[in-house]
This record gives sequence, C-alpha cells and structure tokens, in this order.
Amino acid sequence: MAALEQTISRLNFRLPVELKEKIERAAIVSGVTVTDFAINALANSAENVLEKHQNRVLSDRDRDVFLAMLDSDREPNEELKKLAEEYKNRVISK
Repeated sequence: MAALEQTISRLNFRLPVELKEKIERAAIVSGVTVTDFAINALANSAENVLEKHQNRVLSDRDRDVFLAMLDSDREPNEELKKLAEEYKNRVISK
C-alpha cells in the first residue's frame, strides 16, 4: 500500500458549478469517468503548453541571423554579459 501512495498525487481545486456540469457532460459523452476526462484534458493541455514553450520555430531570416551569430568571432558586449549574469542568478535561485 505504501508504494501505491507514493505514485499517486492529488490535485484539488474549485470551479464554477456550470463548468463542473459541462465537464461531467463531456465525460459522459466521451464514455469515461470525470476523473479520467479531467486527467486527459489536463495532461494534453500541459503537453501543448510545454511543447510551445520548449520549441521555437524560426523564420528563414531569423534562422540565418542566428546561425551567423553562432559563427561570429565577436565577443559578447557588456549588456549581453549583464543579461547572462541576471539569467544565471534567477535560474540558480529557483
């Protein structure tokens, strides 16, 4: 029983009655439980959000500019160094 408890987590939230009823109807129409419907909807939404956040599609022009910057021998300017340091501080502090 202890192993099962470690693999299951709860997510509790409140929502308007009308929305709950709509979700219940959608679950019935889909032939699944409200829990399964909600889990699938949340998982799909989370996957879409993360995919959009993690993947960037560049235009041809942006791709060319990016690749040219990678090939450049120029040193980073002070503003870029400052921004990199700020980013590093934010990421490490989380």
